Amino acid sequence: MPPSPSVPSLSGNRSSLLAPREFVIRISVGDQNEARSTAGGAMSNGSVCKGPPMLIAFHILIQAGFIVRVLLRAHRDPASRIAWIVVILALPVVGIVAYLLLGETNIGRKRVERMKSVIASLPDISSTPGFDAPTVRPEIPERHLPLFKVGQSISGFEPVGGNHAHLMTDSNAAIDAIVADIDNAGKHVHLLFYIWMPDNDGRKIVEALKRAVARDVTCRAMVDDLGSRLLIKSDLWRDMAAAGVKLGRALKVGNPLWRVFAGRIDLRNHRKIVVIDNIITYCGSQNCADPEFPTKAKYAPWVDAMMRFTGPIAHQNQHLFSRDWMAYTNEDIRAVLLEPIALPEPGFPAQVVASGPTGRSSEASEMFETLMYSARRELFITTPYYVPNEAMQAALCAAGNRGVDTTIIFPARNDDFAVGAASRSYYADLLAAGVKIHEYGAGLLHTKSMTVDREVTLIGSANMDRRSFDLNYENNILFCDAAATSEMHERQQQYLVKCRKITAEEVDAWSWLRRLWNNAVAIVGPVI
Repeated sequence: MPPSPSVPSLSGNRSSLLAPREFVIRISVGDQNEARSTAGGAMSNGSVCKGPPMLIAFHILIQAGFIVRVLLRAHRDPASRIAWIVVILALPVVGIVAYLLLGETNIGRKRVERMKSVIASLPDISSTPGFDAPTVRPEIPERHLPLFKVGQSISGFEPVGGNHAHLMTDSNAAIDAIVADIDNAGKHVHLLFYIWMPDNDGRKIVEALKRAVARDVTCRAMVDDLGSRLLIKSDLWRDMAAAGVKLGRALKVGNPLWRVFAGRIDLRNHRKIVVIDNIITYCGSQNCADPEFPTKAKYAPWVDAMMRFTGPIAHQNQHLFSRDWMAYTNEDIRAVLLEPIALPEPGFPAQVVASGPTGRSSEASEMFETLMYSARRELFITTPYYVPNEAMQAALCAAGNRGVDTTIIFPARNDDFAVGAASRSYYADLLAAGVKIHEYGAGLLHTKSMTVDREVTLIGSANMDRRSFDLNYENNILFCDAAATSEMHERQQQYLVKCRKITAEEVDAWSWLRRLWNNAVAIVGPVI
């Protein structure tokens, strides 16, 4: 019978026992002889071999568990499932951590409950005094009715008539117009911006709010806690509070380490809302910032489109603002929603289409796809970020394939290199379907717009990517009016003059390395 291996005394120095064990775990299986001699015979051959295989088996078990989680997660399209499985398998540890941080649409149970409670408590917008006026009832051509039905299914707002709109000349003109409207406000001013910078244009709005408060106008300003972090840390934020402007921060980040357990940090409030006296509202792609956008100056100027609306549509944006305000502050502002609306003059039908991670799955992309399928003659789109799901790519190709004059403009230089690469992976199929692709070179085209048959327009904050479809809170306005759509279409044509047309021959000539990069990035499109 072989002698028993010697066992070190437990009464000895603790470090002398741990050191050999730690060393054995770190060394390779091929160095077993050295391990045995170092451990002084404390471990048998079998015990040395079991360390790494056990760790590997444990890791594989964890990977399998996360893959099962990906496959069982509700409301996730197959491409998203595949992308996350690839990430988890290709990046053994990093992939699992990435899924924990970014893999699921979750803003936190308490926030979801709070938002649902607030929405349920708001008064029915149709009961607002004045909403029964004949001019509020919309007149919509029958063929466009399904578009507004989809919009209503998303945010609950019926289309309303009696609206008018004007497209601002540029970003600075939009800020000046908002300032002028704030200076003329009589009761209340409500603003919500994803990004509000402490720059020239940002300061203009701050000063206008302070002037309004001084004449007893109630002013409420809300920002996304991450997107507007520079303003929140600046003296301007403190100055507004000291002047009496009521402030709110949407989706507070707090401690990043703890925040991970309370919901995803990158789910943001991407909305841009201005409502003044329940009469005037603005909607578009523009944040409250200079077009030079100093934090990303090399892509400047940021080129945006903002429309000024008057009419009952302002009351719908007021409802949307109230949802966010009451969900993230302790102030009840339902009384504002019960104020009678001014009797509107005859005008066009419009509807607020607002989406977010607490809404129906894929609601935002469904709106875009329905508009694409509705086009008969012409479809014109501008978007800075194009990372579509399969249904949207198919809808856009279908428009070209059925003979609709389809044009889409992307920025030539994208501030997000991964999104830019993923976008270009779709060029070949779009061009083959007859879609005309142009790249804007005079800055970063940030406008999110879609015009259909020069009759219908969708304008707002939503991009055509997975982030806007599934992760961010967005706001858009859908309207049917030839004159206002013509104004938007003319702006799209002005963008076209500063574009370079992309041809199928150019895309075919891309090197295999470039195609490999674009396509590889597109595989993980659902996670960027």
